This record gives sequence, C-alpha cells and structure tokens, in this order.
Amino acid sequence: MTNQTSRPLNESATARWIALGLLALAMFCSYIFMDVLSPIKDLLQSTKGWDSTAFGTMQGSETFLNVFIFFLIFAGIILDKMGVRFTALLSGAVMLIGATINWYALTDAFVGSGLETWFTNHLNYIPGFDELGISPFYEGMPASAKLSAVGFMIFGCGVEMAGITVSRGIVKWFKGKEMALAMGSEMALARLGVATCMIFSPMFALMGGDVEVSRSVAFGVVLLMIALIMFIVYFFMDRKLDEQTGAKEEKDDPFRISDLGKILTSSGFWIVALLCVLYYSAIFPFQKYAVNMLQCNLTLTPPDEGTFWASDTVTVLQYIIMIVVAATSFASNFAKERAVRYSCLAIAIVSLVVYCFMGYMRQSAAAIFAVFPLLAVGITPILGKYVDYRGKAASMLVLGSILLIACHLTFAFVLPMFKGSVVGGVVVAYLTILVLGASFSLVPASLWPSVPKLVDSKIIGSAYALIFWIQNIGLWLFPLLIGKVLDATNTDINAAVEAGKMTAEKASESYNYTWPLVMLACLGVAALLLGFVLKYIDKKKHYGLELPNVTHRQKLRSRRLWQPRNSDTA
Repeated sequence: MTNQTSRPLNESATARWIALGLLALAMFCSYIFMDVLSPIKDLLQSTKGWDSTAFGTMQGSETFLNVFIFFLIFAGIILDKMGVRFTALLSGAVMLIGATINWYALTDAFVGSGLETWFTNHLNYIPGFDELGISPFYEGMPASAKLSAVGFMIFGCGVEMAGITVSRGIVKWFKGKEMALAMGSEMALARLGVATCMIFSPMFALMGGDVEVSRSVAFGVVLLMIALIMFIVYFFMDRKLDEQTGAKEEKDDPFRISDLGKILTSSGFWIVALLCVLYYSAIFPFQKYAVNMLQCNLTLTPPDEGTFWASDTVTVLQYIIMIVVAATSFASNFAKERAVRYSCLAIAIVSLVVYCFMGYMRQSAAAIFAVFPLLAVGITPILGKYVDYRGKAASMLVLGSILLIACHLTFAFVLPMFKGSVVGGVVVAYLTILVLGASFSLVPASLWPSVPKLVDSKIIGSAYALIFWIQNIGLWLFPLLIGKVLDATNTDINAAVEAGKMTAEKASESYNYTWPLVMLACLGVAALLLGFVLKYIDKKKHYGLELPNVTHRQKLRSRRLWQPRNSDTA
C-alpha cells in the first residue's frame, strides 16, 4: 500500500486552492467594509457634519487598539497558542460586532438618542492620550463620528487579526509549494473588495434619490456575516487536514516571550517591517481620500437624472464587466494552452476599456477609482509565480517603491494641470490609478512570502503580528495626518463655509490635495531607500530573499516530471 491512500489535503492542488478561496473571500468582504465610507466622504461632510479632520480621525481609529493597547501583539500570541481555526472564527465575530456598532452610529435612530447626547458630552478629553497627541477623539468631534470610531476600532481588531491568521493559514497549506502565488492571489481577490465598495457604496447611499450613508454600512455588515460563514467552513476543512497529518493545533506548542527576541534581533525582519509600514501607509490611507481627491481635481458633470448613465442598472452592469476583467486576466495566468491564454487576455483588455468608458460616462470619481485593483488582479499571480520559481523578492519591492513615488507625484502635480479638460483628466487618472494598483501588487507577491525565511515557523504568527502592529502605526497616523494637512492647507475653504459663503457640498469638492500627496510620495522615497538596504543585508546574511520559494524537486513535480521513488512506498 502506498502513502497515497493517506494523502493529506494540502497535497491536493484542488483542496488547498479551495482553502485559499475561503480565506480570500472572507478578506474580500472585510476589505469592502474597511473602505465602505471612503467613496462617500463628501456625503458624510454634507449630511453628518464630518470635516476632513473628523473623517481622518475616525478612519485612523481602525488601528488604534491594535497599536496603543497592543491588541495585535496579543492577537499574534492567540494565533500561536490557539491556532488558525480558533483565531479565524474569533476575528470574524469581532469584525461583525464592530461593524454593527459602526452602522448604528450612522443611522437615524442614533440621532437625538441618549447615546448621542452622551458621546457629545464625553470623550472630549482622555488623560494621557491627549497630552501625547494620540487620542482617537477630540472636543467638537461629531457624536456620530465618535461612536463610529469606537465601532471601527473593534472592527480593526478583528480585521488585523484576520490578516495575520490568513497569512498563517496560507503558510500552513502552501509551504514548500506555490506560496507566493497563493499569497498574491489572495490579495488580488481581497483587493477586488476595494473596487466593490467604490462602486456600490455610493449607489446604496444615494438609492432612491434619498441620501442615507447608513445603507452603505449595512451593505458591509451583511458581507461580514458571509465572511464569518467562510471562516466556519474553513474551520472544518483545516481540522480535516490536521486529522490526516496527525498534526496538533499550534496551541500545543506554547508561546514564550523569549521567542520575540529571536524576531526582534533580526535586521532583515526590521527592514521588512519598516518597508511594510512605509508602503502600506502610502496606499491604504490614500484609498480613504482617493475618491474625494479625484472629485477635487477632475471636471465631472453628473448625467441627468432618469438617464441610463445615472441609473443603478449601469452600476451593476459596470461591476459585472469589472468581474469579467478580473476573472479573465487572473485565469490567463493558469491557462495551459497559448490560444486560451491569449483569448483571456484579449477579453480582459477589451472589457477593461469598456469598463473605463462606462466610468467616464457615469462621471463618477468612485467609479473611476474602482479601476485601482484590476491590473493588480491580472499581474499579481504572474509576480507571485515569478518569485516562487525565480526569486528576486527584494528587487520587486524596490520597483514597487519607484512606481509608488511616480504615481503620487503625478496625482499631486500633473493631474491638477488637466482641471477643466473633460477627457484628459480622466485619462491621466485612469492610467495613474492602474499603475498604482500594479505597484501595490508587488508587495504581497514579494514581501509576505519573505517572512518565513526570516523567522522560525513556530513563531511565524507572532512575526506577522509584529509586522502588522508596526504597519498599524502608519495606518493609524496617516489618515489622521492627511485630514489635518488637508484642513491646514485649505483654510480659505473652511473659512468660507463658516462664513456661509460656500456650501458644505461645494467645499467637499474644492480641496487642494498637493501637500498630502507630496507627504505620501516621501513615504515612497523612504521605502525605496530601505529596499536597497534590504538587498544589501540579504546579500550579506544570505536570508535567501532573492532566491525562489519552490524547491527544485517541487519544480519538477509541478512540471509533471517527478515520479516517486520506490523508497517513497510504504
């Protein structure tokens, strides 16, 4: 009898990609909620009284507990002690609880309630945090923004816990196999969540001609229910894998504080962690303001009410076309026959052009920015496969930083030059957004698969948690900084609103985003320098970051050339 009779699930390509699909779909739903308010910043300002500082403070609150209460560190310890299955279910439940609170804060039921009065009169001063300048609230912050921030903090604990859990789960199922491809593919699908919320969040908020931002959040809450279901299904699948291999959940391997020393003394780990915080701080906070930035720099004329281009039908149709772009470009990476591969690429390109044309006709900044992840979906598997079989992970991080710098500087200085050009501005915006998405795809395909090369597998959950914690410092700080810089460099707009010379609706689309974008470009410059340092350290200490992830034997196996020897038979 051969050992094939007890072949574990992760040796089956179908099974491990199903497991990946469950994890990726859960993160897809969480990504939607993470940015569900981003495309309706202008509506929050006009209907809820949130200025840029309130919006930025609320958005930055997502990572507050992770950073300053060290919840993310505890999440890593929970992951190492309790295992992937337990932590996945816990993260799904925590996300759902936080999202529900966030939704209630924006409903009409909250307005005029005793809870609104309490939040108006409290949390205006928090001893210690105010003195340090890190309070998630401030005096004069709208009550709805305060409660929304509380919910977002709880959601943030869950989503970051889910992030490290999914990374650990992928390592468990794909180690020694196509791990970079798996991580890149997971992030490619998850990032479709960004496009999904950009397209549907404004639609739900404006549905029926009645502006109601809580409907957008309710849409996200329903999706997080689906995410929890995905984690439940994964729970049973992962347990079956452990039963087959005889492995015990990670909780039987006790976590020791001394293990953190092994991580913190690694120079390679610190460079990767700093690269992560710089790179992600230049992307995720930008996403929260990107739609409003486009509204302020493009000349957009909404289509007339009652026409096809102003209907919800075109919104759904555009989303379907977006899915076609994503599916065909992604599938082209796995097509065995050349004719099929090029056919998929042709369909993807034509569909992308149609999608961009529809975004232009809709004259919607949210629909234009929704193109952000589409190029990434197509090229992330290519990059992941390249890292798996050829290496060069550190070099890809350098390239990603260069593209990041170029895109933010284009948004800051080139795009405003096309203000008044109906077609030119949209074309520049589309091209820059697509390149930025391509830049972003370089990170999951190269950075995350490098972490297992830097630390022992027993403490990889804690290593991911530490990286995410450091990353969360930037994700807390920069949404807040962008909002403050935006208000500080647009004092004339704020003064005009206060004097009654400009409406809140007009003000929300009149900001000058130059300095916030320059700030983000500077993060890219710092990331570029660290990328060169990482290449030097890797060459000196031989971490193998530039080497392939897949072993020679795995390469042969993937090409169907490897056959088991007689000694492989029980």
